[in-house]
Amino acid sequence: MPIQESDPERRFSIVSPPSREESHLQERRSTGVTMSEKPGGDEVDKTRPKTRIEKQVEHRNRIKRTLVACFMGILVGGLSFYLSGTPDPATGLQENAIIGILLLAAGVVFQKYVFMFIGVDYMELSTKDWFYQSFVTFALWFMTWTIFLTTTVLM
Repeated sequence: MPIQESDPERRFSIVSPPSREESHLQERRSTGVTMSEKPGGDEVDKTRPKTRIEKQVEHRNRIKRTLVACFMGILVGGLSFYLSGTPDPATGLQENAIIGILLLAAGVVFQKYVFMFIGVDYMELSTKDWFYQSFVTFALWFMTWTIFLTTTVLM
C-alpha cells in the first residue's frame, strides 16, 4: 500500500510510490499472473523471426567459439607432447602420457574462461554446444599430439 502523508499547511497528500513487492502483489491481485508467469512471453521470442543483425551476431559468436576450440586443441596438443616426456623411439610412447589427457580435460574447462574474456555468453550454450566444443578440442589435440609423436619417431 502506498503511504500517504498529510501536510496541514499545503492542503494536499503526498503519496509515495509503491515498493517493488507491493507493485508485484497489486499486479497479481489485478491479473492473477505474476511477472515471471506471463503467458506466451517466451514463446513470442522463439517464434519471432531473427533480424539480419541478430543472425550476424549469432554467426560471429559461433565462429569465435569454433576458433577457441581449434586453438585450444592445438595448444593443448603441443603442451601434451612437450610435458609428457621424451618418446621411446621403439614404441613412440611417452612416459607420462596421462598428463596429455589431463591437459585435454583442462583445455575444455578453460574454454569457459576464454569465452568470458572475449565476451561470448557461455551460459546460453546447451549440452550439445559443449559436446561440439569438446569434440573439436579433442580432434585437434589428438592430431597435433600424433603429428609431434610421429615426427620424433621418424627422425
